[in-house]
Amino acid sequence: MMESPILLTGATGYIGGRLLKRFEAEKHPVRCIVRRPEMLRDHAGSGTEVFAGDLLNPDSLKSAMAGVRTAYYLVHSMGTAHGFEEMDRKAAENFAGAARAAGIERIIYLGGLGNDLRLSPHLRSRQEVGAILRRSGIPVIEFRASIILGSGSLSFEMIRALAERLPIMITPRWAKALAQPIAVDDVIQYLRCALDLPVQGSTIFEIGGPDRVSYGGLMREYARQRGLRRFMVPVPVLTPRLSSLWLGLVTPLYARVGRKLIDSIRHTTIVQDDAAMRAFPIRPTGVQEAIARALRNEDHEYSETHWADALSSAGVVSRWGGVRFGNRLIDSRTVHVSVPPRVAFMPIQRIGGSTGWYFGNGLWNLRGWIDLLAGGVGMRRGRRDRIHLKVGDSLDFWRVQSFEPERRLLLTAEMKLPGRAWLEFEVTEDAGGSVIRQTAIFDPIGLWGLLYWYSLYLVHQFVFSGMLRGIARAAEH
Repeated sequence: MMESPILLTGATGYIGGRLLKRFEAEKHPVRCIVRRPEMLRDHAGSGTEVFAGDLLNPDSLKSAMAGVRTAYYLVHSMGTAHGFEEMDRKAAENFAGAARAAGIERIIYLGGLGNDLRLSPHLRSRQEVGAILRRSGIPVIEFRASIILGSGSLSFEMIRALAERLPIMITPRWAKALAQPIAVDDVIQYLRCALDLPVQGSTIFEIGGPDRVSYGGLMREYARQRGLRRFMVPVPVLTPRLSSLWLGLVTPLYARVGRKLIDSIRHTTIVQDDAAMRAFPIRPTGVQEAIARALRNEDHEYSETHWADALSSAGVVSRWGGVRFGNRLIDSRTVHVSVPPRVAFMPIQRIGGSTGWYFGNGLWNLRGWIDLLAGGVGMRRGRRDRIHLKVGDSLDFWRVQSFEPERRLLLTAEMKLPGRAWLEFEVTEDAGGSVIRQTAIFDPIGLWGLLYWYSLYLVHQFVFSGMLRGIARAAEH
């Protein structure tokens, strides 16, 4: 008998996107409902169907729900400027009604942990959504989580930005509220196991890691693992509204999103019912390992990411200067050459050593001498072979981290820096030739790392643009 597809909403979001990868790795057939299918189709696996649909338009949900037995509800309106409670309510009602009409047998939903609903409109809305789904008569497995720790998660990005940018941090009263954070991998494991959980009727599971800690404690642990020394100054008067404006200035969060996040975490959010521990064979990791895993995973995900895909929703972007992705700062630019990828990649494969860097070799050598004086490796290593490369090769003050012949070269910096740096070259086929993308990536450590990047901003613009032009000229000649 053919396995019925799993219906997934929120597949372009943080949790939904990770859960989709899990199902695809296990070869489960999946159907995704998204408002903009073009954002997902090119990245979805062969066993995944992508349907255009909007939860605020119930008629758009019918075709995707046909033949589905289990549906995941992983959407919310946190980023909406106004009226997010009404939008969440309407979306849940539409989804519940369409699911009941389609004969769906189980809904799995991820909501928010906490009991003081009077003081948190965001948390109240998340739990109201769960109640609306249950009123459909379909059995609902609702997970309630506090802070989710993982590279790219909203809470983790706020912790990271504050700890990285502020040597002295103002910590309002909400930073002292106890929470029970959970690693994103453990959340995904709970959501996956709920697919096969033998339960009758609807059930609510509170999930969290073994540690009870405040946001201030999370920032201290993050700073410790990054080798940052930070001082915290408690203040009693910073309201959620003022705090959200402050977050909008010093973190990547929009002020309205930051306010809703603070609104959820300024009250105690700890697990009070251990039903999840009894029902699932999952033992979540602690805060220390969750943060360490987030930092490790970020490096892996970062090296696997194609920057053109990361901004695909904004159209074709040929150049970014100083754009921030997570904690990293990016300078990326492209050029079109009228030769095939094999030819376009040749000068990239020969970069460094006796070939040089195609532009500003005097500046590259000066940087090497500065590095040598600072106790670094400088430019004296050159390269093993003038033409051929392999992973692990030293290349001046870089090392080859990833190499795909005729397609991609990723170098990691080994010079003295207040952070970590990579240089990536990628060649793709294009009409009439090829596109060469060159991306410089910097992961700053603390305030000194940021000062280093921005103090050299104009120099980077000069050198990186000239280097790409030089590579293009070499490719075409």
